[in-house]
Amino acid sequence: MADRLASGRCLLGVLTPSSNTALEPLTSQLLQQVDGVSAHFSRFSVTRISLGEDELKQFDLEPILQAASLLADAKVDMIGWSGTAAGWMGFEQDQTLCQQIEQRTGIPATSSILALNQVLARMAIKRIAIVSPYTSDVQQKIIENYQSIGISTVAERHLEISDNFAFSEVSPECLRQAVSEVAEAAPDAILLYCTNLRSADQVDQWEAELNIPIIDTTSTVIWKMLESMNFDCAEVRGWGRFFQEAK
Repeated sequence: MADRLASGRCLLGVLTPSSNTALEPLTSQLLQQVDGVSAHFSRFSVTRISLGEDELKQFDLEPILQAASLLADAKVDMIGWSGTAAGWMGFEQDQTLCQQIEQRTGIPATSSILALNQVLARMAIKRIAIVSPYTSDVQQKIIENYQSIGISTVAERHLEISDNFAFSEVSPECLRQAVSEVAEAAPDAILLYCTNLRSADQVDQWEAELNIPIIDTTSTVIWKMLESMNFDCAEVRGWGRFFQEAK
């Protein structure tokens, strides 16, 4: 890795839900600001989000580890799971996953949610608003998991969608309305909680309008991987002020 970084080339591996069509173009767009860094993707099957047994089994570790092994073939420098399932399944889900990725591949790993929680801690954020496309029971699990670590949800909006592909069909205008509504509760930060929303590239505009930090889970995993590879995250502009403030 050191030789590659010295040569100006850094490869980031990203684990992607199979039906996600938003995170890949957004991730590549974000990384255009960082010279020499490219994203490389591996998929595993995820088609529906709910608390049902079959839907939860989509996040069993072995299929994800197999996808991570394919990224290892590309000799990536770090692996990031760009997904939010730990939000409703429990944060320990991603802690275990990242440990097992590192054990199997020898490559350091992180996730959108582990990175998000680190951002919240660094910015001393205790009152959040959550915008997601999920159903009410999934959203409630997310709220409860944040309450368990001392972070209260003062406002939330969810769209009652369970089809994972359909998340990417939600218009930025719809998301902007939801963000504006939860902003009325004056949270410390607004979370866009799903990596298949077309929202990460809208954050700069929404922050300017509302003067509230807005943190998108598609961006958090990239923030953490860049930081871990010793890049200056403060140089990334337009994807959320947390790139400058979460130090």
